[in-house]
Amino acid sequence: MLSAHQRWAYAGAGVVTLAMLAASLPSAVATATEGPDLSRFYHQQVKWGACKGEGMPADLQCGQVTVPLDYAHPGAGTLDLALARYRATGASRGSVLLNFGGPGVPGVPQLASTSGKDFMPLTNGYDVVTFDPRGVGRSSPVSCGGGAAQASDTTGPATGDSSPEALLKQVRKDADECAKHSSPVLAHIGTVNASRDLDVMRQALGDKKLNYLGFSYGTRLGAVYASQFPDKTGRMVLDGVDTLTEPLSEAGIVSAEGQQTALEDFLTWCTKDEACPFGRDPRDARKQVARLVASLDKNPVPTNFGQTFSGQDLVATMGLELFDRQGWPTLERSLASLVQDGDPSGLLQAIGGVALPHSTYSGLVDPANVPPDNLETALVAINCADDPDRPSAEQLTKEIDELKAAYQEASPIFGPLRLNQLLMCYGRPKGTDYIREKVRDVHTPKMLLVGTRGDPATPYRWTEETAERLGPSAVVLDNRGEGHTGYASSKCVRGKVTDFLLYGSLPDNGSSCGPGDSTAP
Repeated sequence: MLSAHQRWAYAGAGVVTLAMLAASLPSAVATATEGPDLSRFYHQQVKWGACKGEGMPADLQCGQVTVPLDYAHPGAGTLDLALARYRATGASRGSVLLNFGGPGVPGVPQLASTSGKDFMPLTNGYDVVTFDPRGVGRSSPVSCGGGAAQASDTTGPATGDSSPEALLKQVRKDADECAKHSSPVLAHIGTVNASRDLDVMRQALGDKKLNYLGFSYGTRLGAVYASQFPDKTGRMVLDGVDTLTEPLSEAGIVSAEGQQTALEDFLTWCTKDEACPFGRDPRDARKQVARLVASLDKNPVPTNFGQTFSGQDLVATMGLELFDRQGWPTLERSLASLVQDGDPSGLLQAIGGVALPHSTYSGLVDPANVPPDNLETALVAINCADDPDRPSAEQLTKEIDELKAAYQEASPIFGPLRLNQLLMCYGRPKGTDYIREKVRDVHTPKMLLVGTRGDPATPYRWTEETAERLGPSAVVLDNRGEGHTGYASSKCVRGKVTDFLLYGSLPDNGSSCGPGDSTAP
């Protein structure tokens, strides 16, 4: 499971490969004002109790809320979504909902982890609530049926010798396997539906308006909510602002560049430590990582789960770990175990072990039974559901060499995996165009957008572009620091976000936080 901080907000830099394709994504999703009567879903109250699972904090409470599987046909089935909260320490003015990003990151274990302490100041006025979105974590998790060590396919267009024609044929075959393991949830995943779920949660929590703090992908979800439910939008903070306009092909290159930057920063830090398994020269360390990936792709190492751990598994796992700067010491130790002892167990802890059979889509899944490929599978499914572009087989075949070069230039380590991700929407129904076309000029109270200048995953220009799209309601805070998102790593950012959520005190548009108060190593 992801450990803390910036890995909450692992936007678009996920770990997915061809073996995790999913099928049957919706070609259109009803907007908030369409569809039949949903009143029975808006007449719920959350019943809170002790949280299940090992190591859950005693003061963390868990509950659930029921939403329709298909908002256009609410009689076709329901989903239960997992919730967790830390109660307000004094008189509560309601709730503030957190989304930790991804897409595909479950909120409940994130709030339960050590990261939960970062949000304790908000309990001075709010119940701090998070959730596992539909298809994620305990909330009817989607899965392609593969174990953690099966998560990466080394025969993709940039990591193997398959022809584009053979590759696309395999894509369709794998899509059927994903649909088999994920049942009907897969056809109704995506941010437009998740936003409607947010509004059901708001009502079930007893809040007249949604107060919200979203990180990375969570900013996309918040922006969609503001567009769908402007009259229900309360105090909203978007930190590490995602793009609303760039297609997956362009966003994938940005993500590969960001991952490469994060890797180089990590290796520069690592090589200052005698325990670093790659020596003391950062440039040589980068070469060693590339050789390690190639060696593991050729000769994967065995795991305790009866499967193997390949070079692409390593790339995928490092991609998860790198944006959490406070987790770098753990990553260093895990890589040392792999390099020195051939033991990938430390790295595997980030993504789980083996997948368990899963076919139900109503009722919460036990924490121990969440498939380990859920994050990766959900990331692909949600991004494809949110993206209307569907290049044809002819286009992909014609452009594959050019794409390979562009992704390789962006990152020799992460580019191949990101290129594989680009193909994962092939053959699926067109995703919604609602986000790209309709999320603009929202008529809401002022909202706070936090952009970090050195953010390797969501570049600062996305904050500026999204603020322009959202219109006068958007107020930008310029965090002149490093790392993905600002709340966890900057005392200044955290203070301004807390002041806004608790007291409505907004910084001036364009004001900044300096780089000198980072908590990163």
